[in-house]
Amino acid sequence: MRRALTGALGAAVAATLVTTATPAAAIDDVNTTQLRKAVTVNGILKHARALQVIANQNDGTRASGLPGYEASVDYVTEQLRRSGYSVKKQAFTFSFFRSLSEPTLSQVSPTPTDYETDIYSYSGGGEVTGVVVPANDNVVPATEEPSSTAGCTPGSFDPAPAEDAIALVQRGGCDFAVKVDNAAAAGYDAVIIFNEGNPGRTELSIGTLGDPKDVPVVGLSYADGVALIEQAAAGPVTLSVSTEVETDPNRTTWNVIADLSPKDLKKVKNKDQVVVVGAHLDSVPEGPGINDNGSGSAGILAIAQEMADLKLTKKLARPVRFAFWGAEESGLLGAEHYVASLSDQQRSKIYANLNFDMIGSPNYVRFVYDGDGSSGGPVGPPGSDVIETVFTDYFESQGLASEPTDFDGRSDYGPFIEAGIPAGGLFSGAEGVKTPEQAAVYGGTAGEWYDPCYHQACDDITNLNVKALNELGDAAAHATLTLTKSRSG
Repeated sequence: MRRALTGALGAAVAATLVTTATPAAAIDDVNTTQLRKAVTVNGILKHARALQVIANQNDGTRASGLPGYEASVDYVTEQLRRSGYSVKKQAFTFSFFRSLSEPTLSQVSPTPTDYETDIYSYSGGGEVTGVVVPANDNVVPATEEPSSTAGCTPGSFDPAPAEDAIALVQRGGCDFAVKVDNAAAAGYDAVIIFNEGNPGRTELSIGTLGDPKDVPVVGLSYADGVALIEQAAAGPVTLSVSTEVETDPNRTTWNVIADLSPKDLKKVKNKDQVVVVGAHLDSVPEGPGINDNGSGSAGILAIAQEMADLKLTKKLARPVRFAFWGAEESGLLGAEHYVASLSDQQRSKIYANLNFDMIGSPNYVRFVYDGDGSSGGPVGPPGSDVIETVFTDYFESQGLASEPTDFDGRSDYGPFIEAGIPAGGLFSGAEGVKTPEQAAVYGGTAGEWYDPCYHQACDDITNLNVKALNELGDAAAHATLTLTKSRSG
């Protein structure tokens, strides 16, 4: 969710771009009323409550690599097998990380101050007290064009002083890990990354570094970062940073992959056009993850069960495959492992990927992944535009507004589009700030995050918006059945 695709899959795709069947320019109209009526808010909430119970029994978290995630895998596996699917747990190893205590960041001199901070995933552990040194290319005040690229080159940092020193660098322009690596190479003992400063990028914000680092890395708001830069310009400023972490470079976790039963698969006409319907099952270590992404997991689990109960799985034009991804919060690792594990031939048989990462945000917007790039972001692989239209046409038919959200690679569709596979899906919003215009259309509160509990302990069963679950859950059911039953393409 937090980094671009790298490694084995990136190399494989660079060597051979697989040709896949793609959704036709016009998808057949499919009557999805029966399935949409069967996929209810109560049905979705039943699974969300089960995930909450699992978190309650496992220190409040369902993060990959911890017992709460394994219990979530067992729950989903049992539910799918009861519904007649052929289910397998796909094991893989990953670099596990969690923070064992609240990180701290304080100014020792000249003005003792405690700052609001948080830790970056894969930060190193330890306590560092030293002078703060801003990067050479921080952009203060922030400018929209060009945005900051602070810390993205080795020359961004002067060599660290002989004593312990802490680098202060602005968000933007490259992966967080690049900034940290450049700072560490220049001799810094800890790194603070402050937010960029443009609209929606001012509050304290954190992310993942992708792989374990040797130095503590914490976050800071734009305002606090600017204040520190101004203080440092006037004279030495000494800070203290403290982090405590647990890491394991070879922790085992799982994806859950559910296919049609062999009997139902025999009845499918286009067996080589698989629709993969996915959602990540893991939470962050800090909380139970009931919206992120218990909502998406519960939603597609309810769709899978109702399709089986209504015997729709016996009447499909294309196979459906339900996938529950592990270690998404560690960098899309489950989806990346799955796509990389496929042969070229197997990859070519994936007709489309539907991704549902958060469908119950309290202050929600009906976001649709922007397959055609009309909002100015990246364009998805051919066919992604058609998938987008399936969602937007459905919302329009229900008298509901929707708006595009960029294919920015922050969720499990990333490895699929990197492999040239058409993708689409829904998103109800995370740490972005709702605009007054959006509040006028969708309701809710302007100026607040779409999910004020995003990546926090308060992302529990009380953090779900039932209207969002109803509207986005129905849209997910509609798209799933439309792509699997349409005879076109």
